[in-house]
Amino acid sequence: MMLIDSSILVPIFRDKSGERRDRFRRFLRGNDYVLTRFSQIELLQGCPSEPQWSVLADYLEAQEYVEIEPGSWADAARIHFELRRSGATVRSILDCCIAQIAISNKLTLIHNDRDFETIASIRPMRQQRLDLQ
Repeated sequence: MMLIDSSILVPIFRDKSGERRDRFRRFLRGNDYVLTRFSQIELLQGCPSEPQWSVLADYLEAQEYVEIEPGSWADAARIHFELRRSGATVRSILDCCIAQIAISNKLTLIHNDRDFETIASIRPMRQQRLDLQ
């Protein structure tokens, strides 16, 4: 099962030609995927208009989600802490939360975000960078 990050979905939603959506569908090859509520937040906060909010909110409500477990909050903070101590940084603590969800649930995180590769340098996690550009 795959966990899809918003760094994959944003370019798909912005692409008017549908080429990125088609490439993403070919990549999935019918495999199941889930999202996190963190991606839902990231996507909705970027909506430029009320009509787009409505369409996107409806789409997102129909998706499957994996939730963060109570013990994972501290684990996500620990990722950020250890990265800082090693001299590495990530741009968002949300990425640490998303990575921890992937780790806890043994999901392959599909992303286009260098922060996940930074996290993978200190935590064993299944992840794959996918550039739909």
